[in-house]
Amino acid sequence: MNNAQVGELLFSVDVSNQLGEGVQWHKETQSIWWTDIESSCLWRYSTLTKDSSNPLTKYAMPERVGCFAFIKGDDRLVIAFSSGIALYHLASKQLSWLAQPEKHLQHHRFNDGRVDRQGRFWAGTLYEGEAPNTGELASLYMLDHQQECHNMLANIEISNGLCWSLDGNILYHADSPTQCIYQYQMKSDSGLLTDKQLFAKTSENSFPDGSCIDADGYLWNAQWGGSKVVRYAPNGEINLIQSLLVSQPSCVAIGGPNMDWLIVTSAKQGLTTKQLAKEPQAGNLFVYQLNHVKGVEESQCQTNFAVID
Repeated sequence: MNNAQVGELLFSVDVSNQLGEGVQWHKETQSIWWTDIESSCLWRYSTLTKDSSNPLTKYAMPERVGCFAFIKGDDRLVIAFSSGIALYHLASKQLSWLAQPEKHLQHHRFNDGRVDRQGRFWAGTLYEGEAPNTGELASLYMLDHQQECHNMLANIEISNGLCWSLDGNILYHADSPTQCIYQYQMKSDSGLLTDKQLFAKTSENSFPDGSCIDADGYLWNAQWGGSKVVRYAPNGEINLIQSLLVSQPSCVAIGGPNMDWLIVTSAKQGLTTKQLAKEPQAGNLFVYQLNHVKGVEESQCQTNFAVID
């Protein structure tokens, strides 16, 4: 529907993240989860009444976390750490590597990722440094149900904005420095991507970061440097622009008890002292009320991972 509205700011969570990212709503625990990449930690904010006196939990991680996913029927997480994809148990801190396809490449780390409608974990990488040479470009990977890791897209600078249409047949993906969000036809059985098309191009000084899809099939995108979140219709036309209190929004999710909260992470990384004085809430998590639109439940990984005693 094109009458969606973003209402009031319900609350913000004062976490002052260097690089908040990967936000998602976890229905089972009624919690918001996200990563602060540069601080090597995960955060959880509980909305349950029983946790009201202490809703915020911080988990120190062994490496920087680009993205993560919950596993259906398993209390471990699939995590794209800086150097690779692994299973990780928050309580025991047990880590089991699944794939490290770019461990040999200097200045590379995993970044944005998500689970597709078929329950497979996808995660992309980026190059940390000046403009990369051809041999230093990053990729987008898929971990299939057999735990095999496949390179699905190559020649990327900063892999971002990953999400899927409601039927799972269209993959949306951004290479942030190009300011372009692309769409691909995806074969559901293999994940093969074909028919690359430009979905949307962001405005000057706005770079596409994390995305999600709402219950109407519209795409929401956090636009780094642009101080805004943009909602796009399925044909790529801008439907709504929500201005923010911070210049570096980094990822979006729709969740909450009624699936009508717009949840936005942000970052203070790279901001000058003068800029931080103008943006005292940079790095915080923001939760807005949505009107006339709902979210869809985040997909969980459905691979049957071996249990290690």
